[in-house]
Amino acid sequence: MSEDNLIGLAELIEQVKRELLATSPDQETDIPFMSVDSVELELQVMVKKEGKSGVKIYVLELAGGGSRDDVQKVKVTLSPLVNKETLLGLYRKRHPERMQEFVDKSIEALTKNIDDGSTLGDQF
Repeated sequence: MSEDNLIGLAELIEQVKRELLATSPDQETDIPFMSVDSVELELQVMVKKEGKSGVKIYVLELAGGGSRDDVQKVKVTLSPLVNKETLLGLYRKRHPERMQEFVDKSIEALTKNIDDGSTLGDQF
């Protein structure tokens, strides 16, 4: 495997964070009704010693789900530094005029039809 195709663990985690935190293309009208409590990544990595600079961890994609002796599994959990209640309070402070719309859209999103045609309320 060429080193040009290897992705560093830190680079992957940074990209995942960027995508999760990306703002909507239409920030002014889009209402964030979902928050992410945590993201768990299970990765296959290769650990490589690089001179005196230390250890480098590369994320691997193994074709066909094969395994190799030098591959390790790593589980990484990413969690926000600020909890949902704090984020909701900040949103309420910044956009008080949009709180009712926020609540309405959140309820609508949570009660949309599930695959079998029932609503969330029908499940309980």
